[in-house]
Amino acid sequence: MRGVRVAAVALCGVGGLSGAMYGLLTGQGKRARTLIGQSTGDPHRADGVYAGSGAGELKFAVLGDSLAAGYGAENADLLPGVLLARGLAEETGRSVRLTTYARVGANTRTFVSQVDKAVTDPPDLALVIIGGNDVTGKMRVSTSAALLGVEVARLRSAGAAVVVATCPDLGTVRPIPQPLRWVVRRWARMLARAQRNAVLRAGGVPVPMGELVSSEFHVRYSELFSPDRFHPNGAGYRHASDILLAPLCRAVT
Repeated sequence: MRGVRVAAVALCGVGGLSGAMYGLLTGQGKRARTLIGQSTGDPHRADGVYAGSGAGELKFAVLGDSLAAGYGAENADLLPGVLLARGLAEETGRSVRLTTYARVGANTRTFVSQVDKAVTDPPDLALVIIGGNDVTGKMRVSTSAALLGVEVARLRSAGAAVVVATCPDLGTVRPIPQPLRWVVRRWARMLARAQRNAVLRAGGVPVPMGELVSSEFHVRYSELFSPDRFHPNGAGYRHASDILLAPLCRAVT
């Protein structure tokens, strides 16, 4: 995800911001961007076929932002796509052909181009992880959720089963100071709820990742985050993948 911006300015639903509070949050946003820095370089890539013990092939696509791409993982074996492809191969017995469309910095608007590519050779199963950059980029919750719903429906119409990991809890990111961290946490949770509803309407399967992993990431912060303190490391991606594997398996059985 790109550097944190002052999402608080657009979150006026929590009440009007005084000039002093506006200035405080703006300053905190700049400080957070400095501490976290910009995502540079590309994640490891390891697309290909992961052999299963039986017959048949499962086409598995991973779409979304830097979390979907595995930015911060120490090596290709720890990318979420790879972890999940191997898990799917083991659980289903089918060989899994992994294709990663996810890109660092993607938001739900730019996510459309990933779906454009995916539907040209439709996957059997698609995992979508998106939303963090919508929060840091101040996209309206209703707009973000509606766009997601449209793209999930496109994937479903192409024949793919779709599992969506909803917006993570950005309140676990410690370089974001308080009270800005409280604001982005609230926004992320609002978006996750809206995403859940949009995904269900579109025929997908939402997984509330913020609810399921935030406490572990909070307690084991130094163990599960990469050196930028914003993206998970390999252990963090493994923890998240362990949670995502079961709903992915259910989606294709």
